[in-house]
This record gives sequence, C-alpha cells and structure tokens, in this order.
Amino acid sequence: MAHGETWPDLPLSAWSGTYASLHMWLQIVGKVRLALTPWVNHSWHVVLYVTPRGLTTSAIPHGNRIFSIDFDFVDHALRIAASDGRSGGFNLEPRSVAAFYALLMRELSRLGLSVTIKRKPNEVPDAVRFDLDDAERAYDAQYANGFWRVLVQSERVFKSFRARFIGKCSPVHLFWGAPDLAVTRFSGRPAPLHPGGIPNLPDWVAQEAYSHEVSSCGFWLGGGPVSHAAFYSYAYPEPPGYADASIAPAGAYYHRELREFILPYDEVRTSGSPDATLLAFLQTTYEAAANLGKWDRVALERSASPQRS
Repeated sequence: MAHGETWPDLPLSAWSGTYASLHMWLQIVGKVRLALTPWVNHSWHVVLYVTPRGLTTSAIPHGNRIFSIDFDFVDHALRIAASDGRSGGFNLEPRSVAAFYALLMRELSRLGLSVTIKRKPNEVPDAVRFDLDDAERAYDAQYANGFWRVLVQSERVFKSFRARFIGKCSPVHLFWGAPDLAVTRFSGRPAPLHPGGIPNLPDWVAQEAYSHEVSSCGFWLGGGPVSHAAFYSYAYPEPPGYADASIAPAGAYYHRELREFILPYDEVRTSGSPDATLLAFLQTTYEAAANLGKWDRVALERSASPQRS
C-alpha cells in the first residue's frame, strides 16, 4: 500500500486482524456515545464521523460538560477532549479488547467522565464481553491509516451524492455495528415492520431504524459472504423487480443472499475515474429503488445545485 495513495489498496486478507481489533474498539467508543446521548431516530445518535485525522464521536454530553473521543489514524492515538480543557488518551497499538476497554474507562474516570456501557458487542455472532476479551489483538498502523483514507474518499463522494436529495436524508456517518459508512434516503412513507434477526441486536432497534421506506448505500470492509471491501446499496422494503434492475458500472452485481447491490472496492479504486464510477453506482441503484418503489422523485430531488453566494 503506497503511502499517501488516494484510494489505497485494502485487501481484507492482509489486515483482517487489525480490522477485527478496530471493529471492537469502535464499538466500545460508540457505546460510550450511546450511553450518554439522547435517542435520535434511526440510531443516528450512536454513530461516528470522519475527520481530517480519523474518526470522532463529536460532542457527548456529561453533566454540565461535553467531551469527544477521537481515533487519530495519522499519529495512531485515541484522544479524549473535554469542554473544561482537560484531555487524555493513549496510543493505538496491538492490545486486547479487554485492555483497550480498561484503558478507556480509566482515562474517562480520571477526567471525571465516568460512564457505564453495555459490554457485549452488537451485530456479531458469538459475542464476547469487552472486559473478558483478553486475546491478543493486532494493530497494523499502515492498514489502519489506509482504512481511514478510504473513508475520507468515500465520505467525500457520498456527500456529493447526498446533496442531490432534498427529502429526509441521514448524514454521512459510520455505524460501528458492521462497521460501515452509510447515507440513507427516505421516501417519506411508512415501511412494513422489519423482521429483525440481526445477531446481538434487539429487534426493536432494527424496526425503529427501518420504520420508513429507505434507499441506503454505503461502504463496508467485507466479511462472511463478501470476502473483500465493497460499496453496497439496498432498498427496504425491496420493490418488485429490484434485483433485476439495470445498474452501473459493469462490475456491480446483486447479491442474492445479502439482498443488496455490491460494487467491489477495487472496481472503484482501479477505475479511470473513481468518483464517477462510485457516483454511477449510487445514482443507478437509488433510481432502481425510487422508480420501482414509485417514490415522488420530483418532490424529493434537487433539479440543480443552488448558486454559491
């Protein structure tokens, strides 16, 4: 992986250990935000956001103060900053999930920011409590940095795509359950009750998240039936004919098991114009959902960008 490469190579097989570490560490930090932040529709209050150096919780309330927790994938550190000027943190390096959890809780307590979180991971089978997961874990700084740089580029394109829509739409944010960077558009109509069934996630959470019709897209690092990083797009509920819709680019396909359109990350990374390739995927899969689902596209979409003042 070349240092500074805009769309870096990110083969899952080469950094799966670091990915597994980050997945659990992101969940721990995300659960701190979850424990202290008022509930927002579709779980938008639990997410992390891309920054010029990594990922952040943004401001979290704690009594009369606020604080944030940031992953810095440039200097490879976890940083805590509070509104009273106090700060803390520690280096990101190989350590167990239990050790990461203990370090974070100790730093938060030292700063007067004590919090109790639910210690069982979400959205993973055979979940082991954070404080009991003492197996040694990898941390490859080069691939952690590459992961963040893919998020930087993906978020930039996702925001351009998001700007085309004037209906209800989520921010571009990272859900730590999968984990995946996502942006979701809403038709405005209620959806059928979601069946739930996501490992170690209460059904009511998924049902609240999918209370209304959506066309959702994002970037996922891969796993299970998809052995590589990929962009995805799906509709809930899925309208008739969606799986057979014509989409772009040529390398994208419908995954029958996941019921999502998949575009391998390498198809974007190696294309002549990664931005255009990704935007074509986002736009055509959205159009498949909106047209087949009979969304009111005239009311929901921006016909032209407003002039900058």
